[in-house]
Amino acid sequence: MALGKDAIELQERISYSFSDLSYLDAALTHSSYTNELRSRGMRAESNERLEFLGDAVLQIVISEHLYASYSKHREGSLTKMRQQLVCEKTLANIARRIDLGSYLNLGNGEEIGDCRHRPKLLADALEALIAAVYLDSTAKGEDGYRAVVLDLFAEEIKNASNGRTDYKTRLQQLAEQDGSAVLEYRVIYEDGPEHDKRFTVAAYVNNNEVGRGYAKTKKLAEMQAAKMALKLFGVLS
Repeated sequence: MALGKDAIELQERISYSFSDLSYLDAALTHSSYTNELRSRGMRAESNERLEFLGDAVLQIVISEHLYASYSKHREGSLTKMRQQLVCEKTLANIARRIDLGSYLNLGNGEEIGDCRHRPKLLADALEALIAAVYLDSTAKGEDGYRAVVLDLFAEEIKNASNGRTDYKTRLQQLAEQDGSAVLEYRVIYEDGPEHDKRFTVAAYVNNNEVGRGYAKTKKLAEMQAAKMALKLFGVLS
């Protein structure tokens, strides 16, 4: 079974020191690891329950901050900002920034599948970590969890307040409103010489093409495809 790195360094990365390390241990323990322990007659708590709590903590901290900091924004604008901040893509990006994946305890199957870098696993683990900080700090009669959340999300909050939401992010947020929707991009065609290629990329939602882009790089072509999709869905005029 695969154990993550020593979590002392992680505490430094998030500027928080745990009084009860059992919270941190649970936050870093994936269900695949506890399942393998259980098969050997051993028990350990996974981070699934913490993930549930962390989502709620994150929602309220971000909501309170946006409400207090952006008094001139209407409800709809605040909602869009929160959706941009509290989504799988943003959480996974923050988790990567603190190298959270390398600290997780995974089962052998997850490790072989290189799941330490999977966005959903990283996003779930960050929610669990936030819950662990919440439980530890409130047990001490403190609210240090707020500072941890706002520090982790500082850059993303700034970008959201400036309206810096690219087309791919907006399309991803739209897809996430429907829990069953699967968004993906596929390279349809490549043309031109190796030193000056052009890419045609299509965006699909549940295997239905919703937009297509053509550009010098795959990333730019994906952005164009996402823009076309947003127009199709009536988000852009």
